[in-house]
Amino acid sequence: MPHDEIFTLREQKSHTEADTRSREETRKRIAKLQDFIGSQQSEITEFDESLVQKLIQQITVYDDHLAVRFKSRLEIDINE
Repeated sequence: MPHDEIFTLREQKSHTEADTRSREETRKRIAKLQDFIGSQQSEITEFDESLVQKLIQQITVYDDHLAVRFKSRLEIDINE
């Protein structure tokens, strides 16, 4: 097997392993958020700053909607 092909295969393996680690980290963050939300004892009826800080990474306000990015990297658009 030529040296260049071995190098290419090693690089592809490295990228694949990095992608796998990234997906696993995302799954762990989602599971932690699900556990946290599931542990809440009551319905949320008012603004809770500590909850927002734990769950939300960024909120972007557009003219016609909001975009919410959670720390789990899940993103949703809210149209009003």
